[in-house]
Amino acid sequence: MQKDLIEILVQYREAFSRDNEPLGAIKGHEVEIMLNVERPYPQILMRNAYPARPRAREALKTHINELMKLGVLRKAGHNEEVEVTIPVIITLHNNKSRMFGDFRAFNS
Repeated sequence: MQKDLIEILVQYREAFSRDNEPLGAIKGHEVEIMLNVERPYPQILMRNAYPARPRAREALKTHINELMKLGVLRKAGHNEEVEVTIPVIITLHNNKSRMFGDFRAFNS
């Protein structure tokens, strides 16, 4: 069973992230993601901002800069209407950090 799993992972290796390519990519397939962002927004999306610890703030800044370099994120212009903010969770473990978006509320 483990051998079968390894064969599948090797066969579809392009779909998984690697050190030199931190984002996996599935090519040749269309994916449609339907999000409900109509007003009124679900209560869980309307959270007040809270201050992050300095270490978490620095990790968040690093992750955002990396995602901007990869073309995943871009800065919104001052005249763009950006209304929905995803809660961001930073986890720190073994001196490594990860940034997560909490998308559960989008289709609630």
